[in-house]
Amino acid sequence: MKLERKKDVSPKYLLIVLSVICIALTVISAFFPDAVKPIKEFTGKFMTPLQEGANDVGSWFDDKVQVFGDVKELKKENEALKKELTQYQNDLGKQEAELAELQTLRDLYDLDEMYPDYKKTAARIFSVNSSGWFNEFYINKGLNDDVYEGCNVICDEGLLGIVVESYDDYAKVRAIIDDRANVTAEIGSAGYLCNVEGSLQNMDNGYLLATDIDKNAIVTEGDKVITSSVSDRYLYGITIGYVTSVEQDPNNLTQTARITLTVNFSDIKDVLVILDRKQEVNY
Repeated sequence: MKLERKKDVSPKYLLIVLSVICIALTVISAFFPDAVKPIKEFTGKFMTPLQEGANDVGSWFDDKVQVFGDVKELKKENEALKKELTQYQNDLGKQEAELAELQTLRDLYDLDEMYPDYKKTAARIFSVNSSGWFNEFYINKGLNDDVYEGCNVICDEGLLGIVVESYDDYAKVRAIIDDRANVTAEIGSAGYLCNVEGSLQNMDNGYLLATDIDKNAIVTEGDKVITSSVSDRYLYGITIGYVTSVEQDPNNLTQTARITLTVNFSDIKDVLVILDRKQEVNY
């Protein structure tokens, strides 16, 4: 059976028909307005709401696109602000570290000025034991810097300890609070002799003991305690601390005083090593 092929409408003819319809509607609208009134009413009743709805949808979409664009822009700005804040924080940390270093140098300079008669070198602590106190530690100066056994070490405003071992580029320091330490000292303007005994247990309570003070010595709260000229290991006149209390010993021959120290033995970073020494002895 032979099928009849359907003929396609030529676009040219379709265009002619649509053009004629448009011209006819234009003429009718111009000369017969009442005739097209029902068409206008239909358009106003059905097409206008559709157009308004389309406009609303378009406006909503535009708003969403605008919001999306704003969010992307805000995210970019937020990332930029985060990077800027991180940079400011890094700069602030660097400045704080530099200020701390500057303050340390000022403190060491002031300490150096307190003992002008002694030759000194600055050193930094790089290792400490785990007792919780800086009773024994290592500094980054040694024989190459003229730091030998017997060199006194100072910090803050007073005596920290003494070098007990020295190597080419580092040395070991034993602090006056160590249980093995004992410093011959003087109290007050009269210079009453005493022995400042190292004790980590007493340091836990915030003091050291100055013992063997003559029973007739007049010692009062606030008296300054310094290293004695008769000490065989420590140079004269270095501040150790101040008397907080004193009492007679049970033997009625001596007195014992509690002293607070000028050095904070719980937090030390930089020190001064006095290169002048007294006679070498075994520690």
